[in-house]
Amino acid sequence: MRKSFTGAVVGLVAVLVFSSVAMAQMAQSQSQGAGAHSPWRFNPADNSVGDGGPAPKRDLSGTWAGPGSSPAVPRGKPGEKPTLTPLGEQLMSGNKSIGKFSPAGTNDPHARYCDPVGFPQNAYTEARGLSIATMPSRIVILVQFQDLWREVWMDGRTLPTGVGGSARDALDPTYNGYSVGHWEDDYNLVVDTTGLDDRTWLNGQGYPHSVDAHVQERYTRVDHNTMTLTVTVDDPKIYTKPWSMGTNNYRWIPNQKINEWQCIPSEVIKYMKELGDPAGSDPNATVQRIGRAGEQ
Repeated sequence: MRKSFTGAVVGLVAVLVFSSVAMAQMAQSQSQGAGAHSPWRFNPADNSVGDGGPAPKRDLSGTWAGPGSSPAVPRGKPGEKPTLTPLGEQLMSGNKSIGKFSPAGTNDPHARYCDPVGFPQNAYTEARGLSIATMPSRIVILVQFQDLWREVWMDGRTLPTGVGGSARDALDPTYNGYSVGHWEDDYNLVVDTTGLDDRTWLNGQGYPHSVDAHVQERYTRVDHNTMTLTVTVDDPKIYTKPWSMGTNNYRWIPNQKINEWQCIPSEVIKYMKELGDPAGSDPNATVQRIGRAGEQ
């Protein structure tokens, strides 16, 4: 009798579970039919509501929408206008941004050929979506723009010196540089980066940098659904003093999905050949050929 009762209870539970699953699937199917968003596609309107509660300690893990990916995310505090050294002014005068000189007049290697924009432009100016994951000894930042990643080492190592130099063990500059990080407190991650390839620009306006530039990011987890990023540049060869590029706001993405955002070289080259270059550029704009940052 006891076994029969147990079997009946198990059977009833199974029926209830099956019914619940079926009802949930039916509701999901109906909601999708009514215009619900696919979990495979990021929708700018699918934003977190409210603060989501307190921020977890020493944890930025998850997927975030930047001001370039959703109208619901405000840009944040604008940056300062930096003061250039004589070398900085020389380099700046040779950089022709697409916003000022048009597609035909720009010499921005990303705008003309889809060359990587590099860091910090891919982190601050191209502030779309990003995902952050914690791994042993490092944090990995997955950047939506160009589907790339950065490694922030958290194992206590120091930044490399002499990058790009002639010493036997000198490291080569890279588009994203070399990054180390530390927690200033439970809610502020500080990331220091150097060794940046000086062929890239700091932002879309054409501000240059040397290979010795020191860029600092400060990620602040305000609450569960809100994060801010402030970027500061220190490059004595190019700028008379350190300056802030500004602060961006980020919001938690509920479905954790960000879409691919690529610059396709063949498409850009075709556009420049068929439309961009034939349209012409500012006749008063001249391109000055200059060497790499730090070269006279």
